[in-house]
Amino acid sequence: MAYSEPVRTTAPTRPTVRPISAAEHLAFVRAQRSVSFLQTPAWGRVKTEWRSESLGWFDSGRLVGAGLVLHRPVPRLERFTLAYLPEGPVIDWTGDIDAWLDPLAAYLKALGAFAVRLGPPVCTDVWSADEIKEGIADPGTRRLTGLPTRWTDPVGAHVTNRLKDAGWLPQSPEDGFGVGHPQFKYEVPLAGRTEDDLLKGMNQLWRRNIRKAAKEGVEVTLGDATPGYAAAGEAAVADDVKAFHDLYVHTAERDRFTPRPLRYFATMFAVLGAEDPERIKLYLARHRGDLVAATVMVRVGTHAVYAYGASSTGKREVRGSNACQWAMIRDALAADCDVYDLRGITPTLDADDPHVGLIKFKVGTGGRAVRYVGEWDLPLRPLVYRTFDLYMKRRGR
Repeated sequence: MAYSEPVRTTAPTRPTVRPISAAEHLAFVRAQRSVSFLQTPAWGRVKTEWRSESLGWFDSGRLVGAGLVLHRPVPRLERFTLAYLPEGPVIDWTGDIDAWLDPLAAYLKALGAFAVRLGPPVCTDVWSADEIKEGIADPGTRRLTGLPTRWTDPVGAHVTNRLKDAGWLPQSPEDGFGVGHPQFKYEVPLAGRTEDDLLKGMNQLWRRNIRKAAKEGVEVTLGDATPGYAAAGEAAVADDVKAFHDLYVHTAERDRFTPRPLRYFATMFAVLGAEDPERIKLYLARHRGDLVAATVMVRVGTHAVYAYGASSTGKREVRGSNACQWAMIRDALAADCDVYDLRGITPTLDADDPHVGLIKFKVGTGGRAVRYVGEWDLPLRPLVYRTFDLYMKRRGR
């Protein structure tokens, strides 16, 4: 269920934490069944505004855990940093987590961190598509957490309680979205299923849209991320990545969000692709030569993630987005993935909330909504942390 499930080891009796090389880190990641792509060594090279390092947990000289740490300085207090482990670290979360996190905090404090922020890759609750549909239909149910039925993970409850008791502060906002990574996600289980099983699990609208795209002649191909395009003063960018970004900017203008710059995606494709040629793929859906949708999938081990998407305002009736999604799901299934991850949702089921459309769209895949433990902060230098917290509140976080 969670990214951390493959890591099963006894908590070190005398744990030590020290830097490891990118090669050591990558070898550890490859030995796991599933790890968040945000915890791969390459991700540190994507986040160029942060300083990154790979850390390892050692027990009697054996590497038993790993984490990518992103360091960011405090404005006007550059000698102190926020140490951030997005969707990590990759450790055994089922036992005594103090044995893992205490040496991490001690190492990072000695390095100059004023706080540690992490996002344990452990789920707490799961809701099926049918449960969600019933909740949406019930005017008295406004949030996922208000549904009477759900599966609760005892490991997630243990981790949440232990972090709270140890002085960690929860950072995930009530609506599920914030400056960090989402606490609520939507996932489609793949293990042990066939393409027919997945289609049968989708609602009628999803199946119809997939058939519609095929009938209209929408063709989905893998993009070529080999650099070729170069704007003035910029590094070379693949033509297909540039085409995706143009459509992505169009989508951002239509849907009113701030797009990432082209150079971010150029770096993302170059760095992740260099780490593993199967790590990141670009899907392009065309109808009679027109690019109508494009998506990005990132995979580490058995976990495939729908990372970015874009669609044209014109020709929406040919359902290019559904065609891209179905292509990614099929490829994830062919790669023996356990999960296809559609990333963040808000927990709202309120028909009047504009965010409910997102969960309605994703529930059509027949998957499940999952709440994770969320992100937590451990202040190491309380005065600096309070200054940082006030600064972020003034910026609107």
